[in-house]
Amino acid sequence: MPPRGVRKGSKRARQYEHIKDSLRERGSSEATAEEIAARTVNKERARSGEAKESSRLSRTDISSGRRGGIRSHRKGPRGRTRDQLYEEARERNIEGRSKMTKAELERALGGRS
Repeated sequence: MPPRGVRKGSKRARQYEHIKDSLRERGSSEATAEEIAARTVNKERARSGEAKESSRLSRTDISSGRRGGIRSHRKGPRGRTRDQLYEEARERNIEGRSKMTKAELERALGGRS
């Protein structure tokens, strides 16, 4: 059920359902998916002036869709996991792959691919 103040069939209700369904497909629990979807919709409502009350942060912060992983506090892209690289090395029959680190596997496979 969409957050209070969101009319059934409105753009925000559809947005809520879309976010919730996407999170469920990724393996989130029903409760977690509902909470994240509601928070996202409420923030978008606040940013666009649809909400009666909103915090300063909700109005001034960058949009949740644009933010992506900016706040994940990691340096640069991580790329594929070591296990994924190992599987490709196994398919290509690269020797010594079981003792290689992630960086070594990347080099053996021809850099970042």
